[in-house]
Amino acid sequence: MPGFNPRHSLLSITMDYLEFLETKKVTVKKCGFDIDENDLNPKLFDFQRFCVRKMLKNGKGAIFAGCGNGKTLMQLEWALKVADHEGRPVLILAPLSVSRQTIAEGARFGYTVKLYRDMEDDSQIVITNYEQIDNIDIDKFVGIVLDESSILKNFTGHYRRLLTERFKRTPYKLCCSATPSPNDLNEIGNHSEFLDVLDAADMRSKWFVRDEGMNNYRLKGHAKADFYGWIASWAIMFENPADIGFVETGKLFKLPKLNFFEHSVSVAPQQGQLFAIGSVNATNFNAELRNTMDERLKVVAEIAEKTDGQVLIWVKQNKEGEELRRLLPEAIEVKGSDSDDHKEQSLLDFADGKIRILISKAKICGYGMNFQSCGTQIFAAPDFSFEDFYQQVRRSYRFGRKGDVNIHLVITDTMSNTRDIILKKQKAFEEMQQEINANINERKYGLLNDYDYREYRDDKVFLMKGDTTIEIKRVPDNSVDLIIFSPPFSSLFTYSNYVHDMGNNESHEDFFKQYSFLLKELYRILKPGRLMCCHTKDLGVYKNSSGYTGIYDFTGEHTRHVQESGFKLHSKITIWTDPVLEMQRTKTQRLLYKQVTSDSSKTGIGMAEYITIFKKWEGDEKDWEPITALDKENFPLDTWQRWASPVWMDIKRTDVLTANEGTAMGDEKHICPLQLGVIERLVHLWSNPGEVVFTPFLGIGSEIYEAVKADRRGIGCELKDSYFDVAVKNIRKAELVAKQPTLFDF
Repeated sequence: MPGFNPRHSLLSITMDYLEFLETKKVTVKKCGFDIDENDLNPKLFDFQRFCVRKMLKNGKGAIFAGCGNGKTLMQLEWALKVADHEGRPVLILAPLSVSRQTIAEGARFGYTVKLYRDMEDDSQIVITNYEQIDNIDIDKFVGIVLDESSILKNFTGHYRRLLTERFKRTPYKLCCSATPSPNDLNEIGNHSEFLDVLDAADMRSKWFVRDEGMNNYRLKGHAKADFYGWIASWAIMFENPADIGFVETGKLFKLPKLNFFEHSVSVAPQQGQLFAIGSVNATNFNAELRNTMDERLKVVAEIAEKTDGQVLIWVKQNKEGEELRRLLPEAIEVKGSDSDDHKEQSLLDFADGKIRILISKAKICGYGMNFQSCGTQIFAAPDFSFEDFYQQVRRSYRFGRKGDVNIHLVITDTMSNTRDIILKKQKAFEEMQQEINANINERKYGLLNDYDYREYRDDKVFLMKGDTTIEIKRVPDNSVDLIIFSPPFSSLFTYSNYVHDMGNNESHEDFFKQYSFLLKELYRILKPGRLMCCHTKDLGVYKNSSGYTGIYDFTGEHTRHVQESGFKLHSKITIWTDPVLEMQRTKTQRLLYKQVTSDSSKTGIGMAEYITIFKKWEGDEKDWEPITALDKENFPLDTWQRWASPVWMDIKRTDVLTANEGTAMGDEKHICPLQLGVIERLVHLWSNPGEVVFTPFLGIGSEIYEAVKADRRGIGCELKDSYFDVAVKNIRKAELVAKQPTLFDF
């Protein structure tokens, strides 16, 4: 739409609005506590404060965040606040060598973290390695943090059960890891079970069906939203802060360029074969590693020698490490048989840049360590584990890394199928991440919402499908000339099943809590000196639900909240309604004639509709843009005298756009469109041709329909899919009508 340039980015939504939406959903029972944002470490980013506060409120939960988002800082702040609140220490379990790295990083941000063996009476945050779990006095701690908690699935069943069982009675639990493998049910289930949310077996039976094979499950087609919504009730998941709405902060988190280099190695065919067979499986994989070791490691050594700067070499077998140390004398290897002290010190030295070439395995340092100073990794032979591969790459490929990350894959022609398997798993992982973003973040956190954002635009209109309180962020400040809408009538009508639907509130109080977030945005986008026209009606109150019969002054309450958002009351129009039609439609006892003749104290008066006009009184009046569209020729005096009346008696209630196409069985109770004749008058009275008319509740398009017909431009937002589709059709019809030469007749 010329002249209007909406912001095309994930939206920065206020934390308060996101938290309000959470209160409308039935989720996992929370056992934590609230804390003021100002009481958190000021060095935390806004998204980190959001995550910490949410996890403190949950008491038990998970933060699945991409490498470099500061999981260490978040878990330290969470642990400190739990320890302060309960007066007892919190334990962090971490992979080997991550403990000392955590202590050092914590000190930089003002946290005192003690090793378990050095724990003192007043210690608040204590850390040790997973391998020490049998030596820990669990009863000392009020909370537990699993750092790099995806390591759960790599432990044997014994260790996984031991962790879950030993911390069963621990009141506070937090799991922190990079984005988990979403197609690995064991990982999601293990986290859920550890956090006392739902047993892994119950999770599978609730949302999944078994395909061919014992352990092959797939998500039920209709269960997607429910399953991801369930995860969202106890976990926060994101790769970039922008994924959960923190767009401005997200701009600071840029991943480095990632380059892949594949080195093909030809090997001689085995005895009795004409060609080397390019396929291995779990049974013969290790044998093939031994058969091709010399050829592969020669290439690995050549790459390492030619590389400037640090190099991290990943091997699968101890013999590979031995041979590489012979080929690369400067290299340091960290292997399973080394002492813990040697492992820790070597990994920390490599992280600090004191070692140029490090050789190790995924299970030793593939999880948790920060090797962002290293820009080159060499895989002596990729295997079938995409999760290991993903985690290994992310030791270098993380936010905070300066410079490219180069990944070298050494693949023999006999093992080429491992590459194809990794690529297939990577594609599935990326697709599932998109599903997670769409179904957890957008559905739960407001950019992340339970709807798919869509838009329609041309040179006249910009229409958005989504939560108007969220999508209105795309509209610039002071850019709209006139706002017209009919808001949801408090909690009276439910227009959809979305949690974002303002009609989906339990009370008038809850409705206005949600509505107040939108009012602030409406004030922001309206030009100073311009008007906002709101269509309302008072609501009936009934004895069976409220204990008395009467009316709820919705219009008055609405006016009060609008004024609290900064608008000034400008004028008010009463739209006459026929009490007979109201009686026939509502069957209300208060309008029955027989009630007048039996006990008139129980009778009442028909309820009118209202247009309440508010003004954005801001800045210097001399700078306000005037409305000069009307003159004596196109707007005669008698028309003005009729329109200036405080009561509009000539509005036809049936003069509305048809809504039949927008309704669907079971997803709403009522629809109350604003009459086209009312909109027509408001548009001509208070806007100039070519100006922008905005409606936050597009419905089936009435306001924008009339704006386009009157040679204005329109912006609107609608949450319900079917209404949005009908609105687009109606407005396109209006555009065709507007192109035809006609005389405007008042």
